[in-house]
Amino acid sequence: MGLHNRELRQDVRELGALLGDVLEEQTSRRSFETVESCRRAAIEYRSGDLESREPLISELHGLSPQQQRIVARGFTTYFELINLAEERERVRTIRSASDEGVLEHSLETAAEELAEADTETATRVLDDVLIEPTFTAHPTEARRKTVKSKLREISTHLETVDERSLTAKEDAQHWRDIDAEVTSLWQTPQVRNRQPEPTDEARNVQWYLENTLFDVVGEVYDELADALDDELEGTIDVPKLFEFRSWAGSDRDGNPYVTPDVTADTLERQRSVILEKYREQLKRLSGVLSQDGSRIDVGEAFEASLEADRERLPGSAQTAETRYPGEPYRQKLKLMRERLERVGDVRPDGYADAGELQTDLEIIAQSLRDNNGETVAEAHVDPIRRQVATFGFSLASLDLREHQQKHTDAIAAALESEGIDYHRLSEDERVELLTDAVLQDDPIVDLSDTEGLSDESTRVLRLFDELGDWQTEYGVHAIDTYCISMTDEPSHVLEVLFLADQAGVVSLPEHCGIDIVPLLETEYALSGARRIMGSLFENEAYAQALEARGQTQEIMLGYSDSNKENGFLAANWSLYKNQRRLGEICDDYDVTMRLFHGRGGSISRGGGPMNEALLALPNSTVTGQVKFTEQGEAIAEKYGNPRIAERNIEQMLNAQLRARLYAMDQPESDIPEEWLEAMETMADAARREYRNLLESEGFVRYFEQATPITVIENLDLGSRPASRSGERTVEDLRAIPWVFSWTQSRCIIPGWYALATGIDAYLNGEGTNDNGSLETLQEMYEEWPFFRTTLDNAALSLSRTELEIAHLYADLADDDLEGRFFPRISDEYERATALITDIGQRESLHTRDWLGESLARRNPYVDPLNLLQVHLLDRNHRTDIEERTLRLTVKGIAAGMKNTG
Repeated sequence: MGLHNRELRQDVRELGALLGDVLEEQTSRRSFETVESCRRAAIEYRSGDLESREPLISELHGLSPQQQRIVARGFTTYFELINLAEERERVRTIRSASDEGVLEHSLETAAEELAEADTETATRVLDDVLIEPTFTAHPTEARRKTVKSKLREISTHLETVDERSLTAKEDAQHWRDIDAEVTSLWQTPQVRNRQPEPTDEARNVQWYLENTLFDVVGEVYDELADALDDELEGTIDVPKLFEFRSWAGSDRDGNPYVTPDVTADTLERQRSVILEKYREQLKRLSGVLSQDGSRIDVGEAFEASLEADRERLPGSAQTAETRYPGEPYRQKLKLMRERLERVGDVRPDGYADAGELQTDLEIIAQSLRDNNGETVAEAHVDPIRRQVATFGFSLASLDLREHQQKHTDAIAAALESEGIDYHRLSEDERVELLTDAVLQDDPIVDLSDTEGLSDESTRVLRLFDELGDWQTEYGVHAIDTYCISMTDEPSHVLEVLFLADQAGVVSLPEHCGIDIVPLLETEYALSGARRIMGSLFENEAYAQALEARGQTQEIMLGYSDSNKENGFLAANWSLYKNQRRLGEICDDYDVTMRLFHGRGGSISRGGGPMNEALLALPNSTVTGQVKFTEQGEAIAEKYGNPRIAERNIEQMLNAQLRARLYAMDQPESDIPEEWLEAMETMADAARREYRNLLESEGFVRYFEQATPITVIENLDLGSRPASRSGERTVEDLRAIPWVFSWTQSRCIIPGWYALATGIDAYLNGEGTNDNGSLETLQEMYEEWPFFRTTLDNAALSLSRTELEIAHLYADLADDDLEGRFFPRISDEYERATALITDIGQRESLHTRDWLGESLARRNPYVDPLNLLQVHLLDRNHRTDIEERTLRLTVKGIAAGMKNTG
């Protein structure tokens, strides 16, 4: 018997047939035939058997509102199921390649490259690397939690019938259970009936950490340790390589519902969850470590540790000795569980921090090894040690975030009673005031005195007032990072340092309880990076804070807003250049830089394969430490299935280990000047064309009329408003609904618009006397990871764009707007497609066979949803059922595209 019993085509066919049966049972034969008719017409048009979509369009338009809703429901549910089938195929591919020893980007290949250096270099690389995936609550997950739960049950059954040898009866029972879940899924509302709250978002993130990543991380460490043992002479201790962080429950930027109470609740719940996980692990370990104390010598360190616990907890020690006479490991584990019970409890003698638990586990592991129990320690104790090192007592450390203007206003309000008009001060005067205030011993303002202040200023001051209490209760590491959105000036960073100092979280020069992270997302901020960061590094107060934090500066780069402001190509080039510039600045001041990449799920917001993105970073920025956001539906896709989650983490680690090794060997990327000049020419021209499009009179109205933005703004996707101020401008609109809207209309201009204009400018010699060379671009594509990744990502967005469908949306706009904008967009698409295939020297846009197969499988089923959505958008007055159907088409297209924003 092979590894698997099934294949993708079989899963798709049988799940589709099962859905058809459920649809007929739950509605009617007529409804089933209607959905089938739409399905066949869409397939026949795509295959060339029908000359136009008119039969399909006419049928959809002629349906009653109730029948339209059933059609939308049918295709939406189909995609939910087919996504599971494709997920299962990904698992098959991973397992088969691993079994055959041909899995790319594996830990074995990373270990081989490390072994080609030497043990000392390999150890340095491992010590340098720290990967910090950071889960955000950004509202891009279109599915309800209830729906996800049912889909996960179906996925579990699919795994069983695929990977296990079952009798015919057992197989039939699993398919009966799948049938039951699909029936329940059909009967469950797809659209939320309320807006999710921040606590819902925090629980969603927590689910993936608790149910997938907690177990998967230990397996990844084991694989790496085994690979290193095979490749390198002598044993290398694998240090901590991962740390998970979260914004859910702590990101306040633009979200008034994330209150200090929400953050406190998130901290408490996450600690409770992780402590329970550790208690379960120790209980399981107790079942393994049943060694007879009279037959082994547990060692002095273990004896001393056990005796210390007996003195701390005499009552519990008595119970442990009675329950486990002569079994020292079990007695110790019983007392360790009791100490975990007392963390955060009124009773004394709980663990003070995760380090104390780690020490106890290390003592047990060493005792086992001293008694020839190496395999016992390796199989049962080491995985728990690594879990404790990764998740601590916080599950995921929280990052706080707020917009810089809120800090400025709150400080101005607080200082007004001291006779200081902060708003009227110049930038230099603000820097001087804040610096002096931080360096003096006595506080200037009382953060708890908020009488007469606005609600927003009160919220800011209360947050900092409670931050110290949170760190005392949950440990500094549980909430020790503060990110500042729209940082444009050095004072914006010093304002947070000042507030933390007034709260007692900072006490220089001895202690600084937070990393302060400027988020550079505007062109002004990015181009002024040396002005901002250089001023901070030279500032007396900030230099002391940096010293207290180990001379490590985290800097966040905003991919989403940079793209929305500058367009795809110019944003990518700006980010690349500014990463190099930031690396140079930090090197000049002998500061270790940790880049925080604010990536979204979609290509236009920094998405795409993470391992390729890590390898494409400038060498000078690869210090080993890297942090990046994980958002929305990308979290479910990457971390919902344990095997896929393990593969994602493995690929991240492979890429970061190799990238750090390369950077140590060649600290500066050796990029030919000709390539840099070519990119400069392309980016400048692309930015001008993109800005010209956005600033053209009528473009905002075209966007509003030719995409479902008005529907998306009212979807209950997340707790945060879709717009920063409620104004209808591209600048004010958040990046997620901006991208989501274009994705729905199958015209994904944020992922490729102006790319062709930029390339043409270079080829036509714009700004120089000589025309550019296609051969040079082909060479850049072959040899420069940044350029190759940029073009490949644009190709993914172009592959998912369907101009014929997009034209139907454009027809919704006023005639003059459609006539001005759609031909312009279409021309850019056609030229970009031709240029990318020429530069990549390939026949199709995408280089992945599976993507082409997936698009061919999905497109005929997305089409009816798009056509129905266009029809409903075109109606001036929609009934309640039509409104619900319209919202359902948004969910269905998102599932079909496997992308929102």
